Amino acid sequence: MLKKMRFFILLAFLGAAGYFFLSYHIIFFGNSVKLLNKSKFTSDYTFINASNKSTEFLMRIDTLREANIGKVLVEMGRLSKEEEESMERKFDSDPVYY
Repeated sequence: MLKKMRFFILLAFLGAAGYFFLSYHIIFFGNSVKLLNKSKFTSDYTFINASNKSTEFLMRIDTLREANIGKVLVEMGRLSKEEEESMERKFDSDPVYY
């Protein structure tokens, strides 16, 4: 009986971890870590090391832009609000999905 309980607890834990990883982008900015809600359940861009990436590179990725990475970059001071809006317009018109 104890063996079955451990199995079900482990199964519940793995299910919760899977749900978490499908629901959030985990972005590393050097000293800080930010969580962004994904716009849909997917494994694309779950872990991102953004400490040495340019803001243009991050804004170019449609999946991150849909999750509002621009707002996080503005909060951190890496982008101004005007730059965010111009990059969003620029990359939203780009037909290639990154």
